[in-house]
Amino acid sequence: MLLLKAILLGIIQGLCEFLPVSSSGHLALANSLFALPEEVDDLALNVLLHLGTLAAVILVFRKDIWELIQSFFTLVKKLFSGKFRLADCTLGERFVVLLFIAVLPLIPAAFLSGSIEVLMGYPFIIGIILIFNAVMLYVSEKIGRGNKNLEDVKPTNALVVGLFQVVAILPGLSRSGSTITGGLIQDFDRALAVKFSFILSIPAILGATVFEMPGFFASIPNIETLLCYLAGALAAMLVGIGAIKLITWISKHSTFRIFSYYCFAVGVLAIVWDIIA
Repeated sequence: MLLLKAILLGIIQGLCEFLPVSSSGHLALANSLFALPEEVDDLALNVLLHLGTLAAVILVFRKDIWELIQSFFTLVKKLFSGKFRLADCTLGERFVVLLFIAVLPLIPAAFLSGSIEVLMGYPFIIGIILIFNAVMLYVSEKIGRGNKNLEDVKPTNALVVGLFQVVAILPGLSRSGSTITGGLIQDFDRALAVKFSFILSIPAILGATVFEMPGFFASIPNIETLLCYLAGALAAMLVGIGAIKLITWISKHSTFRIFSYYCFAVGVLAIVWDIIA
């Protein structure tokens, strides 16, 4: 039973981390609907599920990430030699700078995560935030298609996307949906908005995992339970890869409106369920 529930939560994490429907909101609702056994350590399972989705992003964007790693070192060399000018940076170096700027707002937000977690136990509140997420996605579709490519994006544009990501610490508000919307509002090309959002998730997921790691090592479960958790992480990785490819395809050929309708429906159901339960 524990194995099936860990895999179920892994599937939810893999889908909802990258589809613009909020993984935190769906995991909270799933935990309310399908109460996990007492021996389950939520923190340990949460860490491994996030590592599963982190692996998914790295595998899908491995070529881009390798180029960014190389660009990071050439950028550091320019900084120490006093030859750094954003206008003279390669596209890879420019991407690194923009990612760094977009990550900055997450640093103070990380200290608020503990206060925000209390909302996870209130389906009514999560339902309201999911409805807000639905409205945000609907509005993003009305914005239209931007035309800014990477060379046109300014540091202030990246900062705005980073601020949108901060708002997504609320359970029920999608991180990918928020950052993609932020990119579209800043007139990013649609494909760039999606790519920037997914690669930006790497430091976000990694940072959240590092914050939780001390607690993880302090409460490592027994080997049988750990294997169940790892199965959930594997499910999160495999499903996450599919979700990334799906959103990339949708960004080129369709709209996110279906996710707006879905979030609205789930939000209403969560509110009604919490009232009558």
